[in-house]
Amino acid sequence: MACRISELVVDAADAEGLAVFWAAVLGYVEVGREEDGSIELGPPGVGFGGPLPTVVISPSADPRRAGKLRLHLDVSPTDRDQEAELARLLALGAVPVDVGQSGEESWHVLADPEGNEFCLLRARVRPV
Repeated sequence: MACRISELVVDAADAEGLAVFWAAVLGYVEVGREEDGSIELGPPGVGFGGPLPTVVISPSADPRRAGKLRLHLDVSPTDRDQEAELARLLALGAVPVDVGQSGEESWHVLADPEGNEFCLLRARVRPV
């Protein structure tokens, strides 16, 4: 028996705003809310426990610390090429981030509206 990732939890100064961003990026919907203001996002009609992890956006007053993140997400397009997906993510509020890349990488480094870094990969994957 092995473990699998069932939830990813992201602290946010603006949980509502960040939930809107990540729901649009991933094609997820709100599947639940907690009394503390946490918003759980998941695949439509599936929610927690399905084949894909849910994302919990948890309100936090703690400031994001500067420096390289020790963990980040990689996302891959499912229904369009990388450049079309990059344009969509930028329109949603993602911003390009320079982490010292050479410019020859096959991926784009971006940050969500709260500065959390993630990469947009070139490979298109099938939706689950």
